[in-house]
Amino acid sequence: MSNYKRMTIRQRKWMIYLLAILVLGIGFTPYTQVFSGLLLGAVASFYNLWLLQKKIADFTEAIVKKQRSGIGTISRFATAALAIMIAIYFEEHFHLLAVVIGLMTSYVIVMLDFFIHRKSINV
Repeated sequence: MSNYKRMTIRQRKWMIYLLAILVLGIGFTPYTQVFSGLLLGAVASFYNLWLLQKKIADFTEAIVKKQRSGIGTISRFATAALAIMIAIYFEEHFHLLAVVIGLMTSYVIVMLDFFIHRKSINV
């Protein structure tokens, strides 16, 4: 298995763990609106992470075959916009700032994975 595949699997696992923690936060804390917003943003972020990983794999194959390919920026922006629109439409269920913070979770996961994995290689 390539290093890239192992990295993507690790990042997806971290995101699934985070989603599970957010679901527990909805169920066991009085801050359901905040945790619902975080969950909505994190789900959109997880989809964007999966989409980016898939597009990067397709992009590298296209480079090898000397073809043109994009990395799906517009579709990821559209997903984020959809999450924001859902939060605005159902404002009694979702905290808007929490959705925005949730949208950033995949980037935090990617950075944490990088630093943890880099530290384990150097040891």
